[in-house]
Amino acid sequence: MNNINIAIGDSKAIISNQTGIHEKLTQVVNKHLEHEFKKPYQQHTEQAFNAVNKKVQAFLLANSPAEIILDACCGVGQSTRILAQQNPHALVIGVDKSAHRLDRNVEELMHLNGSGQVNNFHLVRADLNDFYRLVKAENWPVSKHYVLYPNPWPKSKHLQRRWHGSAVFPQMIAIGEQMILRSNWRLYLQEFQSALKIVGISSELNKVNKSSYALTPFEAKYQASGQQCWQLSTVK
Repeated sequence: MNNINIAIGDSKAIISNQTGIHEKLTQVVNKHLEHEFKKPYQQHTEQAFNAVNKKVQAFLLANSPAEIILDACCGVGQSTRILAQQNPHALVIGVDKSAHRLDRNVEELMHLNGSGQVNNFHLVRADLNDFYRLVKAENWPVSKHYVLYPNPWPKSKHLQRRWHGSAVFPQMIAIGEQMILRSNWRLYLQEFQSALKIVGISSELNKVNKSSYALTPFEAKYQASGQQCWQLSTVK
């Protein structure tokens, strides 16, 4: 498959005032493990989930075995389409909070790059803080759960804005037989890995092969800027 580069250019490396695993990581993770996240669902996310859940349930009824792949923080949906093409028998659900990003049409660009068009995916505009809880409650049989290049929130004071420091972390990590995260900030993934250890989940952290095609426009930019990208994968 050819590389699909929606936007390529210089990308600055992450700058942070944090040099190691956050000193309050264990405290924050344990707090969220001990206290249930009870924030009311936002109406637009609940409506979006109900709509896509009907499609998921129909897919599950029509296919046995059925594979669901979740692509969280999917941005423009390039990764969702690539994952759908790589897994033609699965239903891939891409979720992002930005309607502007989701409305960008990369179908034509993928076709021009020889990737072809696929139809075994759905893009959903939703807040993942709510969407994750709804997926967990509905018990979707997710095989792989991708989180590709999330906002790193590099300032130390923003630990709880990172996924592993968020209140929804317990529900997030309960979704999927395997989680796959990528980032150009190794420390982000090292922290996530440390948070996983707290709940007894093993994982492996490896370099992303620079010769491989980019799953997202961000990954393409990082590769073009000579930055090393990293992948964290949970291990059964």
